[in-house]
Amino acid sequence: MPEVTSPTRKPIAIGCDDAGLRLKEIIKEYLIESGYEVEDYGCFTEDPVDYPDIGYAVAEGVALGKHDRGILICGTGIGMAITANKVAGIRAAVCHDVYSAERARKSNDAQIMTLGARVVGPELAKKLVSIWLESEFAGGNSKRKVDKIMQVEARYLRRDVS
Repeated sequence: MPEVTSPTRKPIAIGCDDAGLRLKEIIKEYLIESGYEVEDYGCFTEDPVDYPDIGYAVAEGVALGKHDRGILICGTGIGMAITANKVAGIRAAVCHDVYSAERARKSNDAQIMTLGARVVGPELAKKLVSIWLESEFAGGNSKRKVDKIMQVEARYLRRDVS
């Protein structure tokens, strides 16, 4: 991954549940070695933790503009993606291969990637993070589709769903 030296870049948010702790630490170290600033939302021990608590905190940090991007890790990446996608304005995508990591950014403008510690190993995870961070939203026909996703979100935010 190319070294990042821009002083205006916001820190990357990272978080995990207990199943993702070891992979989170590997990815965090990789990001720091690559020149990224990282804000770690936990968890910090192998004690059980509910992934929605961490997923929501990271997604909120991204939604509020504290971070441009976030990385969430649980056993499969699925629970974290579902949680993060409940936060208005967030597009989180499970990335399990090179193509999904690239398309999450280029086609879907996902600000959060989720990884499954029980699905991808450390070396593949580093490669996926690198590809995802180096990819930018392509716009074009994809912009129209992302705009439609955001329109659906806005429609449901106006409803009382309780």
